[in-house]
Amino acid sequence: MDKRTREKFKKLLLAMREELTGGIVRHSEDTLSSSQRDSSGDLSGYSMHMADMGSDTFQRDLELGLVTREHEMLYKIDEALRMIEEGTYGKCEICGQAIPESRLQAVPFAKLCVPCQEKDEVRK
Repeated sequence: MDKRTREKFKKLLLAMREELTGGIVRHSEDTLSSSQRDSSGDLSGYSMHMADMGSDTFQRDLELGLVTREHEMLYKIDEALRMIEEGTYGKCEICGQAIPESRLQAVPFAKLCVPCQEKDEVRK
């Protein structure tokens, strides 16, 4: 992969990283900064209805799941950026063949070519 192409993917990965970081901050602030009573707008001393508590708990779990997934994506992006710096970006970690640019456009943090990815998914 030539230097210009690597720079193109580096810019793409950095843009994805910035977007993800903003999403993590928003979701974390929304989910972790308020209690269930605060998020429901109930400032009285009365307890919430069980159904409302269940809905709020579900929403909180969903938000925490999104934050976890975003952290996983951030890790993969950081790994891809490290690989760009090391000069190993765009090579399949299993067979060593070049990963097609079309695949990297779709999944810029891909570490495996399509055939190796398919074999890996079947194995798991």
